[in-house]
Amino acid sequence: MNRLRLPLAVLALSALVAVLVAFTSNRQATLATAAPSASSAGPSVAAQLQDDFVNVYRKVAPSVVQIETSEGLGSGIVFDAKGDIVTNAHVVGAATTFVVTTSKGRRLKGTLVGKFEADDLAVIKVPGSAGLRPATFADSSKLRVGDIAMAIGNPLGLSSSVTQGIVSALRRSASEGGGIVLPNTIQTSAPINPGNSGGALADIHGRVIGVPTLAAGDPQLGGAAAGIGFAIPSNTVRDIAGQIVKYGKVVNSHRAYLGVEIGETGSCVYVGKVTANGPAAKAGIRAGDVIVAIAGKATPTSDELGSVLAQHRPGQTVKVKIVRQNGSSATVDLKLGEYPGG
Repeated sequence: MNRLRLPLAVLALSALVAVLVAFTSNRQATLATAAPSASSAGPSVAAQLQDDFVNVYRKVAPSVVQIETSEGLGSGIVFDAKGDIVTNAHVVGAATTFVVTTSKGRRLKGTLVGKFEADDLAVIKVPGSAGLRPATFADSSKLRVGDIAMAIGNPLGLSSSVTQGIVSALRRSASEGGGIVLPNTIQTSAPINPGNSGGALADIHGRVIGVPTLAAGDPQLGGAAAGIGFAIPSNTVRDIAGQIVKYGKVVNSHRAYLGVEIGETGSCVYVGKVTANGPAAKAGIRAGDVIVAIAGKATPTSDELGSVLAQHRPGQTVKVKIVRQNGSSATVDLKLGEYPGG
C-alpha cells in the first residue's frame, strides 16, 4: 500500500508543478506581449497632444494679425468676414490709421472703427474681407482652471509666435493703472510679452477664449512676473467689439459709474468735477470732496476705486464715504449709473 501511495503522490505533485509552470509561462508571455503596448501608450498620448498643439496653431494663427502704429507694434484678431479686427485699446493708442500685416505677410491699411478704454478693447477695419479668416470664439463662461491655453501673437515683432500654458484662475480683477481696472479677466501661465497684446488666447480646440492684455508686474524685482498674465474673456470681447462694429461705440457697457472726474494726491482720491445730473451729483457729492470708501472698502487710489466699482453693476445702490473740504465727514447713498461708452 505504501509503495502505491508514493508514486501517486509523486505523480500528483508532478502534475501540479507542470500546471504551475504552464501558468507561469503563459503569464510571462502575456506580460511580455502587454509590456510593449504599455510602454508605447505614453509616447502615443504625447504625440497626440503635440498634434493638438500644432492643429491649434494652424487653425488660429491665420486669424491673428500684427498691428503697427507710430508708437509701436501689437496684435489683433480677425473678428468677422467684413474686415473688422479686434485688439486692445492701448495697442491703437491715439492712432486712427494703422498698418496691418497678416500671418502670410500681406500689408494692409487699417482705420479705427472705435474703442472702449474702460475694457481696453478697440476695433479697426481693413478694406473688404482682405481674404482674412475670422477666428472662432469660445464661450468663456465654460472655462475651467487647468484648461490648456495657447497665446498666439507678435511679441517683440516676432510674427505668429505661440506660447503655451494653462488657465490659472478665473474672474480676476486686473489693474492697468490710471484708474482702469479690468474685471473678470482670465489669469494664464502662457507667457505674455510686449506685442502679444490684442492677440489670441486659444483653447485646445482652436477657439479664442480671450485677448491677452497684460502681464503682472513683480513689485519686488520690477518688470513682469513670470507666468502671470491676464486676458479679457472672449464673451466680453464679442459683446464690446460687436457693439463697436454695429454702432461705432459701446452703448451698453455693463459697468458701474459714479459720474465724477477724479484726481489723486498720493494718499487720497478727490473729486475734480461732477457730471451734471449724474449719479454722484444726485447723491450730493461735490467737487473738492475726498472719496474715502465705497461699499465699506477703502479707496485711497484711483486703481483701488476702480477695483471696487468693477465689483458692482449699474443700478446698485452703494454707500459712499466722503470728506468735505471743510473737514466734515458724510456717508451718502449713491445709485450707480452705467459707464458711458460713447
